[in-house]
Amino acid sequence: MEPGLYLVGTPIGNLEDITLRALRVLREADVIMAEDTRHSRILLNRHEITTHMISCHKFNEASRIERVRERIDAGQAVALITDGGMPCISDPGARLVSACREAGHYVTVIPGPSAVSAAIALSGLVEKAYHFEGFLPHKSGGRARRLSELAAGTTPVVIFESPYRLIKVMGEIEEQMGPRLVFVARELTKKFEEGCRGAPRDIIRAFEGRTVKGELVIIISNELCGSD
Repeated sequence: MEPGLYLVGTPIGNLEDITLRALRVLREADVIMAEDTRHSRILLNRHEITTHMISCHKFNEASRIERVRERIDAGQAVALITDGGMPCISDPGARLVSACREAGHYVTVIPGPSAVSAAIALSGLVEKAYHFEGFLPHKSGGRARRLSELAAGTTPVVIFESPYRLIKVMGEIEEQMGPRLVFVARELTKKFEEGCRGAPRDIIRAFEGRTVKGELVIIISNELCGSD
């Protein structure tokens, strides 16, 4: 393999959702930078990959940059993976990619699963453009302000959210954006995959009193309910 940084998409749930090219790169790389080595070990073991892993997460990414560049300068191929999906999309990697490009290193991508595109396809709410917001602010005041700003947009909005805040966030969406048509996707590609579509109050009724697990993808239509 050519020395450089290889951004590898990995499954967002189902371990079978990985490309032949991704498996080859992970086997042939000199080292794998992984968001959580314990989590990624499950995937590697499933496919009998023994490549050495080093952690690279949001808390240590900056300190890993020089280490990665030194490896590439020494002729090594470095693969970057996250806990699921594509690196750099609401996950670590952007600073590392930028630093490698500034150093003139070879950087390439091995595309793979994405929770964003999977949820969009399931929702039926997006035909052309959309706005990917990622995670909203953790504090209620910050979320309310951001949702109010997003309400002025003309395209559907895609956000990531914790299952523990689902009910609260639905109420905030209704308050700041009105009775928009919303789609909530959870456990994508897994055994208990679920998609729920309706007004925020419908989502609240569907999930209230339940123990919700797994990171959520929420798509907020730019249309109000009733025009669906």
